[in-house]
Amino acid sequence: MSIYEEFVRERITQLRLQKGISEYQLSYDLGHSRGYVYNITSGKSLPPLTELFSICEYFGITPVEFFDDKLVNPGLINKAVEGLKNMNDSDVLMILNFINRLQQD
Repeated sequence: MSIYEEFVRERITQLRLQKGISEYQLSYDLGHSRGYVYNITSGKSLPPLTELFSICEYFGITPVEFFDDKLVNPGLINKAVEGLKNMNDSDVLMILNFINRLQQD
């Protein structure tokens, strides 16, 4: 098993646990049999590229975000960015100042 295959398996598990759903539920939501996600996470198979895109869409992330292992919770970050898009400049600056203050601690 390559490090890339292992990464895909672990990332799917990480995202699934963050969403608080079972392997069965994820399989069902993606339109597959009960053991589909189990087969991926146990190393029996890998999702084809089109299915990986579906998994990303399910979690509300891009493929780039899926493969960025520094993003622990990309769905949450996307929600924050969407919220920032609706704010005026002074509110965005206030939030940036707050982020900077938190990072100094």
